[in-house]
Amino acid sequence: MALRACGFIVFRRLAVVPPPDNIEYLLLQTSYGEHHWTPPKGHVDPGEEDLITALRETKEEAGLGAEQLQVLDGFVQELRYEVRGRPKEVLYWLAELRDPGTAVTLSDEHQDYRWARVEEACTLAQYKDLQDTLRAAHRHLEADQDKQQ
Repeated sequence: MALRACGFIVFRRLAVVPPPDNIEYLLLQTSYGEHHWTPPKGHVDPGEEDLITALRETKEEAGLGAEQLQVLDGFVQELRYEVRGRPKEVLYWLAELRDPGTAVTLSDEHQDYRWARVEEACTLAQYKDLQDTLRAAHRHLEADQDKQQ
């Protein structure tokens, strides 16, 4: 059976920068292994719902709780890959940080964080499936922005 994890692609919109360059994504750098960069995510506890896992892990890893996030409808991405020979699946939802100035508070699992525009975020992410997910999130946000204009 595959390991299952859930998390959020957290983004913020900067008021001082015109769209679409006003969107930045939160990536956390792990304090273990290869110190890779990833959005906040973690393993689903037995009996826990996926979205609840994403909220819990984002609070634990970045200090951002449900009251600080607006989960967007219509976007969820599933990634499947192997970790040390075992299958893993990760679900990512898209969540906007309500106040772009809210501080990130890291857990011991991470040593650094960065807010980055989509291309820098993809460079940091390294893995193609995560890069594709970040770009898909960005396309989703651009499409939403176009509808509102």
